[in-house]
Amino acid sequence: MRTQVVIIGSGPSGLLLGQLLTNAGIDNIILERVDKDYVLGRIRAGVLEHGMVGMLDEAGASDRLHAEGLLHDGVNLAFDDRLHRINLHDLTGGTRVTVYGQTEVTRDLMAAREASNGVTVYQADAVMPHDFGGSAPFVTYEKDGAAHRIDCDFIAGCDGYHGVSRRSVPDGAISEFERVYPFGWLGVLSEVAPVNEELIYANHKRGFALCSMRSMIRSRYYVQCSLDDTVEDWPDDRFWDELRRRLPERVAEALVTGPSFEKSIAPLRSFVAEPMRFGQLFLVGDAAHIVPPTGAKGLNLAASDVHYLFEGLREFYADKSTSGIDAYSARALSRVWKAVRFSWWMTSMMHLFPDNGAFGQRIQEAELDYLVHSRVASASLAENYVGLPY
Repeated sequence: MRTQVVIIGSGPSGLLLGQLLTNAGIDNIILERVDKDYVLGRIRAGVLEHGMVGMLDEAGASDRLHAEGLLHDGVNLAFDDRLHRINLHDLTGGTRVTVYGQTEVTRDLMAAREASNGVTVYQADAVMPHDFGGSAPFVTYEKDGAAHRIDCDFIAGCDGYHGVSRRSVPDGAISEFERVYPFGWLGVLSEVAPVNEELIYANHKRGFALCSMRSMIRSRYYVQCSLDDTVEDWPDDRFWDELRRRLPERVAEALVTGPSFEKSIAPLRSFVAEPMRFGQLFLVGDAAHIVPPTGAKGLNLAASDVHYLFEGLREFYADKSTSGIDAYSARALSRVWKAVRFSWWMTSMMHLFPDNGAFGQRIQEAELDYLVHSRVASASLAENYVGLPY
């Protein structure tokens, strides 16, 4: 079997790249190690930058997003028992973000791929890229006990942090940079109305909290927790009580609670692998970088990688030029590191760090006070939050 581009991984980045390539007349096959339902069962991000919305428009997978997504013109920082709104729309000259769950993005991209007869092989075992340092790369996999081989021009590794793509890079060819944070996020999903019409990021002496949503009847809430905690340590009543303590009083009083139908603890880390190209193999999204979710950048950063790679591949096939794919790693990493910086800064400003002490808490309070009272500082947050240009 032969195709032009093999995409390893059918998460949002792999599906988005596949759909853009298909629309451009570039043959591609997606390989996914698990089944479709498992992919859709992943509960992840929900805040989309305007750039990613534009890419979903280009992919032809945004009709439901525009019908059901929530446009947000602002975001709120809570500290000192008060709510402080950052007006994203005003500070960025009219840009906003869209709240729409990653699961729904994935569902829409799957539907678009099926409608365009794109090929996705689910439950592909033992996927392995080969000879990507030369001019004749190929990918092998097993399906239903049979071995398969796909020859191709390029391989896109969209298979996440634990995927095979980055692990296939030869020793010494890649540099990794990492910071592991000393806490996690306990998150719940509940079929209750959001406590606020826009997101709230809360800094509190008991720890960080986030009030988010997936719709006007489904809320997503988080509290900072110890890495030693388990989900069993946090029955719903304890979670809601702790969340209230970390919010301004008037917000806490408005909180509507109910049973959670999903609950998980996620560790936080910053991670970057350089470069993002190895011959004919390209790393995309979480395969190359991880950011703490504080700045809502993970999914959006994957989308910008897809943008740069798609532009390079389109230029290669349309104009026989390698300039775009040759520049992919440098272009992507320039934006990656800016997003890593922003996510690190938001995390550092909003969370309780075990070794910060009273001095660290005062520095956070001063930073937040300056941020909400300086238009320049607020504009910097807003510019990064809605998404830097590609």
